[in-house]
Amino acid sequence: MNIKLNLAVNDQDLRLNLFLGLANWFLFLDHIPNNVVNLITSRNYGFSGAADLFVFISGYTAATVYGRIMLERGVIVGATRIFKRTWQLYAAYIVLFTSYVVSIGYIAGQYSAPDLINEFNISAFVEHPVKILYHALFLQSKALNLDVLQLYIVLMLFLPPALWMMMRKPALTMAASLALYFGARTFGWNLASYPDGDWYFNPFCWQLLFVFGGWAALHRAQDTPRFLRSVIALDLAIAYLIFAFVMTMAGRFAAFGQLFPAWLLDAFNPNDKENLAPYRALHFVVMVFVVTRFIRKDWQGLKWTMFDPLIKCGEQSLAVFCVGVFLAFIGHFTLMISSGSVLTQILVSATGIAILTLVAYYITWSKEQDARKTVTRSNEPAPISAEHGVGQPQRQDRHIGDDREHDQKQHQERQDTAYHLAD
Repeated sequence: MNIKLNLAVNDQDLRLNLFLGLANWFLFLDHIPNNVVNLITSRNYGFSGAADLFVFISGYTAATVYGRIMLERGVIVGATRIFKRTWQLYAAYIVLFTSYVVSIGYIAGQYSAPDLINEFNISAFVEHPVKILYHALFLQSKALNLDVLQLYIVLMLFLPPALWMMMRKPALTMAASLALYFGARTFGWNLASYPDGDWYFNPFCWQLLFVFGGWAALHRAQDTPRFLRSVIALDLAIAYLIFAFVMTMAGRFAAFGQLFPAWLLDAFNPNDKENLAPYRALHFVVMVFVVTRFIRKDWQGLKWTMFDPLIKCGEQSLAVFCVGVFLAFIGHFTLMISSGSVLTQILVSATGIAILTLVAYYITWSKEQDARKTVTRSNEPAPISAEHGVGQPQRQDRHIGDDREHDQKQHQERQDTAYHLAD
């Protein structure tokens, strides 16, 4: 397996940002309860949902970006870049958590809506703010809708050894990930939350999708067995997706569910999201298999203008996710104090998506201005001091050349991290 070649193949794959942006939109909509618009999200039509997509692409992009850095600049440099990114995610989480719970508490007090405090799992913060903040520093908070970011931080923290091993023994790494997954499900391993309970996304189980994403980034389609490229495999995959859709609908509608044996219905309902049920993980893998069969990397439709907002939101994923958490709370509260009609639900959802898109475009524009400013400075001629005068042109040329080489390296680093979540 030529890892360097496989990582190069991943360059400029617009599908990653497209589906990451879609995952962020779906997460925003799913976080608004009693909202008719979230009926369009993927969780309503099968076992897996937007969170699965978010975690998988996170692992895929992380392996692509930092795998290339490890190959070109060494394991130590790659590990430090990963820890730097993890620190950025952790800082974003702390700021988001503090602002989030304070905003919820303030609005609940101002509008006499104490139910919001219980609904968003921040009642303990109101009673013991110092203790909750202390445990939040260790990612033990259960504030609603922050679970995905908590999970992502922990997965990134343990990425360096996992990626190092995957680049040498990919099959063994996947086997170890599977062993940890089944071990956690068998023995009930999970991380504790404060003041009680466990993590909503069990990291010992959800790491499977993250590692699978990294494994997929190191393999090309040509490396897959011939059977997986056959028509029979595609037919079986589509059949499983149909089965998952039927079981999901049977769980949602009691009258429809009565058409099936109780043992069959109970095997898939309720959906075990906390520990990533095997049928859920399989459903997502099958989804990836089918989607990538029909939407190729070179599909010209990826360049359609209609997909630009999704791609931009995928490029600036961290900022879009954080803003989406706030907007989901505001949207939920708006529906509570308004008529909550279908029209209002549609307007709230559309407005939120528009704001997320504007945020993504603004951040992209801002980064372009910073990059343009750096390039402009590098093109300015260096001043010639009286000490060197005209008699030292070679030294001046070397200085300008060094600057340009430095800027080229910076540009390459920006390209390296372009795919990573909200670099």
